[in-house]
Amino acid sequence: MGATTDGRRARGDATRRNVARVAADEATLHGLDSLSVGGLATATGVSKSGILTVFANREAIQLAAVSEARRVVVAEVVAPVWSSEPGAARLRALVESWAAYARRRVFPGGCFLVSASAEFGAQIGPLADAVRDLKREWLDLLATEAETAGGDGRTVAFQVDAFLSAGITRSVLFDSDEELDLALECALDVVASLG
Repeated sequence: MGATTDGRRARGDATRRNVARVAADEATLHGLDSLSVGGLATATGVSKSGILTVFANREAIQLAAVSEARRVVVAEVVAPVWSSEPGAARLRALVESWAAYARRRVFPGGCFLVSASAEFGAQIGPLADAVRDLKREWLDLLATEAETAGGDGRTVAFQVDAFLSAGITRSVLFDSDEELDLALECALDVVASLG
């Protein structure tokens, strides 16, 4: 009995991760609000009933997509550079790591944070709160490193995030990495001004 239960749990966990990742990818292309159980069933090969076995409803899938996006950003952007010296060195490494993540199109529609922030900026509710929390966490990370370097954390985080957000938006819009290059250059100029 225990092995059967463990096997079902493992399959459920794998389904949950797979659906959440595809949902996060799809959200960068079409928006979180466009996610549907039927569309995810087609994209993942998991039946609708299989999806609804591991997720209570559509909002649970959307929230899982936000959580998965956070996991991906931490793994792809933050973790690889976390050993950098705190302050300007780590901030520079974060900016460069983010640009590399954007260039690799880890999410097919660009950056989950950028697309979800634009989509849910004026919304209310648990999903909008989750998106805001994720964006706030990123901004706080940038601000902390800027403050450690002796800068005005809020201003530096705003500037760096604005350049990176504009860069990925324009890169996707114009299908051009030159936009990312320019965004990276501008963001690194802000970091260099910290000394």
